[in-house]
Amino acid sequence: MASLQELRQRQRSVKSTRKITQAMKMIAAAKLRKAQDRAVSGRSYANLMADLVDDLVDRTAKFNLTAPDLLLGKDQDNTRMFVVVTSNRGLCGGFNGSVVRKARKLANDYKSKGGKFKFFCIGRKGYDQLRFEYNDLIVDKISIPDNVPYSYAASVGDRLIQLFRTNVFDRCVLVYNKFVSAMTQQVRAHKLIPFKPFDDEESNGLMDKNVSESNTSSVDNQYKSDSFYEYEPGEERILDQLLPSNISVQIYRSLLESSAGEQGARMTAMDSATRNAGDMIKKLQLEYNRTRQAHITKELIEIISGAEAL
Repeated sequence: MASLQELRQRQRSVKSTRKITQAMKMIAAAKLRKAQDRAVSGRSYANLMADLVDDLVDRTAKFNLTAPDLLLGKDQDNTRMFVVVTSNRGLCGGFNGSVVRKARKLANDYKSKGGKFKFFCIGRKGYDQLRFEYNDLIVDKISIPDNVPYSYAASVGDRLIQLFRTNVFDRCVLVYNKFVSAMTQQVRAHKLIPFKPFDDEESNGLMDKNVSESNTSSVDNQYKSDSFYEYEPGEERILDQLLPSNISVQIYRSLLESSAGEQGARMTAMDSATRNAGDMIKKLQLEYNRTRQAHITKELIEIISGAEAL
């Protein structure tokens, strides 16, 4: 049985932990609102960009125009690049673990079909989990700033395009957490190269190496516009300029979604930790009272026994 001093020390320790988790919950709640607004705003722009690119893709296929390699990928599909977006910090439940598990599953499934893969880690936690098993396959690792600027996403996009141009990979998939609510995040995986708007890789056969390239021009998505556009100076030249920007925009969207999801997951995790700490304090207090009562009873018995002996 623990002594009264040990029980008091445990109570003080748990109370200190509860104060920390309460503070972290409040900080996450304060950051969540701003991050949520940015994520929602980013969706609108990314959706319109995807709508425009998708319309250009359809027109390119319709008029038999030459499509840029960023739209079709390499002729061969030997190496996949998985861009894994996680957070820099932990204490947010299974937020990071779910993304890493998804990326690991996709990579292993592709490997079982005879393909090769590499990882591009955005966020320290993803790298920390993947490096033990795939250290030699991690092409790059970068941290995420607290307030993600578009210039940061653009630099990541430029880096990926550079790797693509130098034949480091043939296709690219973005894996991240989509923000749904403070308590819910959905792990999503979207094609960046070749670009396929807002599709999930498993539901659309991304892992099938024999999928026809023409599928990239026949995407049926909820953001498809019925408007007819006229382009100057021409679809080919616009696509050549627009696709790199679109990659940066989609990366930026994923970073905003991930940031909002991280704050929501951390707020939920810290709320649960605070409640658990409260329950533990109650149990420790009950154990302390019982132990103290047992000590008092023992002392009374010793006093009475001594008085009777006299």
